[in-house]
Amino acid sequence: MSAFAESFSAAVQLVVQADAVLLHTVGLSLWVSGSACLLAAGLGLALGAWLAVASFPGRRLLQGLMSTLLALPSVVVGLVVYLLLSRSGPLGTWGILFTPKAMILAQTMLVLPVVAALSQQLISDALREGGDQLRSMGASPFTAACLMLMHERLAVLTILLTAFGRAISEVGAVMIVGGNIEGITRVITTAIALETSKGDLPLALALGLVLLGLVGVVNLLIAMTQAWQRGQGQQSEGGR
Repeated sequence: MSAFAESFSAAVQLVVQADAVLLHTVGLSLWVSGSACLLAAGLGLALGAWLAVASFPGRRLLQGLMSTLLALPSVVVGLVVYLLLSRSGPLGTWGILFTPKAMILAQTMLVLPVVAALSQQLISDALREGGDQLRSMGASPFTAACLMLMHERLAVLTILLTAFGRAISEVGAVMIVGGNIEGITRVITTAIALETSKGDLPLALALGLVLLGLVGVVNLLIAMTQAWQRGQGQQSEGGR
């Protein structure tokens, strides 16, 4: 049996037997990325709604910046957060560097542009179709934008799932601000990098399988949500 086959077989056993280290690492990853996406959702949806209806000098520039930040490298985010949270940084008194809180902050900054830019585009498209009716009923621009978010909740769910997939699969930011400390800040991606460098291929492969499974579930949920949304749209058109 080849080395890869042996490592793969051992990795499957770790997953099936629910290895304690594996479970803790996966649980921490879900907690960090889930918390970051919830924070990014609250801030990003509000920012996206505001950008969709606000009128001020530099609005298009800010929208362009949000779109540019969609491809923001995670290591750059990690570096910025590290500088902010270091002892000499402006937020050094918080004392959260190399803790899960720092990792949540870094991932929030990473996925915030994703939520803001995609929700802004979603609201802008929705307002072009149904905004006049809301405005005729006396709704303010921002209220109309928020109502559109509620109406397009399936599309919003797709945005949030996309943000979660981006968060849980990144490695650079959490490695820099978390320090990859065993049992404290070691998440799936950082553990894979470490275990591979140590030569512990079964654990690295097991974590890789779990990560692939999580990303696969996210992609499946996105596809199901989009299919459901298309079905709802067809029913609405048929009802007319």
